[in-house]
Amino acid sequence: MVVDGSASRDAIAPPARGRVRRGPSAWVAMYHSVSDCPEDPHHITVSPDRLDRQLAWLCGRGLRGVSMRELLTARARGEERGLVGLTFDDGYADFLTTALPVLRRRGCSATVFLVAGRLGGGNDWESYGPRKPLLDADDVRRVAAEGMEIASHGLTHTDLIALPDDLLHAELHDSRALLARITGGDVEGFCYPYGTVDARVRAAVRGAGYRYACAIAPGREAAGDLALPRINIRQADTAVHLELKRRLARVWGRALETSA
Repeated sequence: MVVDGSASRDAIAPPARGRVRRGPSAWVAMYHSVSDCPEDPHHITVSPDRLDRQLAWLCGRGLRGVSMRELLTARARGEERGLVGLTFDDGYADFLTTALPVLRRRGCSATVFLVAGRLGGGNDWESYGPRKPLLDADDVRRVAAEGMEIASHGLTHTDLIALPDDLLHAELHDSRALLARITGGDVEGFCYPYGTVDARVRAAVRGAGYRYACAIAPGREAAGDLALPRINIRQADTAVHLELKRRLARVWGRALETSA
């Protein structure tokens, strides 16, 4: 089992002075639910067997999956080579029962982005598709005790761009405070619901005290660690697909470095 360590040791260091870096040179994989789910219209589910094969693919290439906290801490030290960020959005209950055993077996850690206002509920933001239960507060404590990073995905899984300032403040500040009370530790990371972000939302995330935030595809504007791009991983992704996605992430990384 890989444990990120104490909060004092693993606090994300600020970027070194000089050239501003937009994101980690290592790539970041985006997962959601891990279960055997034949009905998956949103393509958010991978089976535990497929996850195991995908992590085995990483290990076979000398790569190790880690949480965003561990990845960014390593990057600050210039030691991110060989690391891949692993993120799991929404906080599905199957992370604890299904994904976590696979991660432990493969020596990986991960970041779980939780919809803090729906703990113990379900993915009610989906208008159709299977209903999936979410982790409750006790589950969250167990996940944190296993060395996984707990981070925020907002209160209600709402598109933040469309919210007035007072509701945006609640989504960011209240979710962070709630998760900190549950885990007893700091919550450094945020993930934009649906991947939508603009300058106002980024500024609000910074003002709420987050050290980094994950989006999906790279944005047009330089945003540093407040809009880190990720590669979506699906059930259909075999070794060939993973290699192509790794190359795409490298192209993104070069483009981000050039525009910084």
